Amino acid sequence: MRPSAAWLLAGVMMLFGSTANASLQLQLMTQGLSPAQQQASQALLDEAMQALPPRFIEQLDRRIDVDWTADMPSNAYGQASLVSRLDLNRNLLASLTDGSAASKKTNRPHGTVRREMLATVLHELTHIYDRSRLWPDAERKLIQHCTRRSSSSGLVGIPDQCRGQTNRRFTLSDDPRLLDLAGWPQYVGRRGEREQHNRQIARSPDIYETSSPKEFVAVNIEYFLLDPSYACRRPALYRYYQEHFGWAPASKDTCANTVAFLNAGNDFAKQPLGQVDPERVYAIDYLLAEANQNWVSRWGHSMLRLVICAPGRPRGPDCRLDLDQHLALSYRAFVGDVQLSSWGGLVGKYPSRLFVLPLSQVIDEYTKTELRSVASVPLNLSRSEIEGIVEHAAEMHWSYDGNYFFLSNNCAVEDLKLLRSATNHPQLVGLDNIMPNGLLAVLKGRGLADTSVLDDPREALRLGYRFDSFRDRYQAMFDVLKKRVPIKQDKVEDWLALKAVERRQWFEQADLRASAALLLLEQAAFRQQMLLAQDEVKQRYLGARNLKNGGMDKADAALQQILANSGYLSRPAELLGSGGYGLPQPSEWQRLESESNQRQKQLLALTGDLDKEVRALLDPDRAAEMAANEANLRQVGEHLRKLHKAAGGLELP
Repeated sequence: MRPSAAWLLAGVMMLFGSTANASLQLQLMTQGLSPAQQQASQALLDEAMQALPPRFIEQLDRRIDVDWTADMPSNAYGQASLVSRLDLNRNLLASLTDGSAASKKTNRPHGTVRREMLATVLHELTHIYDRSRLWPDAERKLIQHCTRRSSSSGLVGIPDQCRGQTNRRFTLSDDPRLLDLAGWPQYVGRRGEREQHNRQIARSPDIYETSSPKEFVAVNIEYFLLDPSYACRRPALYRYYQEHFGWAPASKDTCANTVAFLNAGNDFAKQPLGQVDPERVYAIDYLLAEANQNWVSRWGHSMLRLVICAPGRPRGPDCRLDLDQHLALSYRAFVGDVQLSSWGGLVGKYPSRLFVLPLSQVIDEYTKTELRSVASVPLNLSRSEIEGIVEHAAEMHWSYDGNYFFLSNNCAVEDLKLLRSATNHPQLVGLDNIMPNGLLAVLKGRGLADTSVLDDPREALRLGYRFDSFRDRYQAMFDVLKKRVPIKQDKVEDWLALKAVERRQWFEQADLRASAALLLLEQAAFRQQMLLAQDEVKQRYLGARNLKNGGMDKADAALQQILANSGYLSRPAELLGSGGYGLPQPSEWQRLESESNQRQKQLLALTGDLDKEVRALLDPDRAAEMAANEANLRQVGEHLRKLHKAAGGLELP
């Protein structure tokens, strides 16, 4: 609601005039109120004053008139003026007076009408606190002359021409640290400009908070002051408010030592709900998959590696040996229609989401299938920064749903924003690199990444700082084969490029060692065929699914269900529905475990169906080549077992 000129001017005069009291006063306007209404209203204001931080009361040193007004939309609870007035909706006064507001349920975040009214008072007072405490004296004088009723957006009562002459500052909502945590990070590549849209939209207590930083501050003050679980659900913001006010409300809640996440691994027989204890994370590495010829991967792919210690192992360098415990945090484009479009990536068609994956799966994906090496470079971080990254990554995992742009909001940009928001490290604030390989170079230049671990290639492999592409291993196996079988090819790529039936003619000539090499090479060939088949399915899916034949219909149904059921791995908040906000709490874990287990069982069954039916979507030549490749694997395996048995060894499985 817009203020009238008369009381707005009075409020401005009160702000700039001398006051006898150096702290906040809420003055109830009693005209037209019965004694019972006055008593109920005053009780509400007293409760609000008791909930406010002492520093808030001290620094908002003015009298604020509180009145009930009928001139307000029916769904509104209240609204504050620029500096000194708070209006409440008179339609709510009756239920407040007779006490029914305390039990009357609402569909709003705080549950009851009484609780919403209290939250409204705190919310609107925060707006006044936020937008007025830090105005310099020169601006105050200017506003005295310029104040009028305004229909423009922004600060009520200040004309556009006046706002252009002021140097307006806010207490909270323009603090860079608050903006980083709240979901308005720096726009990488635009020299400090802030992103315009808040994408931390899942698991929000009130989506209205994402409309602007000012509303975010006010909404979160409500929960900071009224919700005992706020410290556990939004720990970084809780600490921010606690530090700002030098105070926090008393709370009996004890936060869990771990944060929950959904493991997006491809082992659908494994329970996806996991826990990470930040105390067990020894280090965080910048994980870089080298570039390849694929246009979306020509600058590499960046991730973060959590070096997690096995249970019972003291935190230290030996934790790097616990590879089965390590996780990769990977921002990826979630392609809901299974068709990867270059144009879609350029215009932000795909959602960008934070996947949590087993490190072993990520390494296999790049080194064995895509034949790309992976470097794992330790980041020079303090203990508190490491734990802050784990915590903030969990918050992004549950809340973030961004847009993936290959050139401006890619994996490197997302990783940089996560590191910057989680640590507030001064060396990260000015970084502006948008390429994965370039970001590593800049991190090294600023002393944040220790690339010296890669100087000795053999030692880097031994200690897990580097994971080589299997291309060199395949070439070594090919060299073994070439020494024993008179094949014409010189490079492993040329051998794998042959048709499966062309390779098969040499199998019987292979001795025991050559047959072992052949088995590994045929496995590599099959992985390549799988990659090609996946790409073919992506390219043909949208057209093929419209064909009216049984095979296509079955494959389409399986693909659609795969996508529908696997989407929760990238946006896990959907498993919890609309209840709760922020980090899931132990009381919600049981539901998460049950829901995710059910989805995993469906995925396990669907992948079996898909394997039988999806070949209907493949080109006949591709399907035939895959079948021939599988036949090669069986034939080489049988040949190897015969040779091994003939050599006097135990029979192979």
